[in-house]
Amino acid sequence: MRTNSLTSLAAAAVCILTTAAAAIGEDTIDAALVAVAYEEGGRYFTDDDIPTYRVQEDGTVDWLTYSGFRRYHSECHVCHGPEGEGSTYAPALKVSAIEMDYYDFVDVVTNGRKQVNASANSVMPAFGTNPNVMCYLDDIYVYLKARGTDVVARGRPGKKEAKSDDIREEENACLG
Repeated sequence: MRTNSLTSLAAAAVCILTTAAAAIGEDTIDAALVAVAYEEGGRYFTDDDIPTYRVQEDGTVDWLTYSGFRRYHSECHVCHGPEGEGSTYAPALKVSAIEMDYYDFVDVVTNGRKQVNASANSVMPAFGTNPNVMCYLDDIYVYLKARGTDVVARGRPGKKEAKSDDIREEENACLG
């Protein structure tokens, strides 16, 4: 059963990547960055154990992508613009989620970052103590990856998978 599920997930990922590459007019998306290798408790992962999204043929998104949309717009969009598009104040995170290594992304969000030089003066505050960010960091990352590959359009996703019991338990444990 797992083999059939993985085969279906892999086929869907190839379809999504082809669509995403066509949508942005490039063939530069590395399939390994977003292809679903396995599912665990309602969460999807790449071969490298990095969280990723799943979008079904009918547009239904996985729970983390949906939750990431909600969490991004409650915490991140003020600086980084709606839907990860960026602003005059901060960069487009939908691009960062594709170009930046997952662990670097986690580090920057957790610890913040300051870039001051002749061409830049930007400060990303640390969110490591904010449970509204840290308890949903993978959700935000997955949403931004889906936006970065243009498989999730702007606006609230119309259809979503149900929240799994595993995700619910992890959320409750994180929030206390």
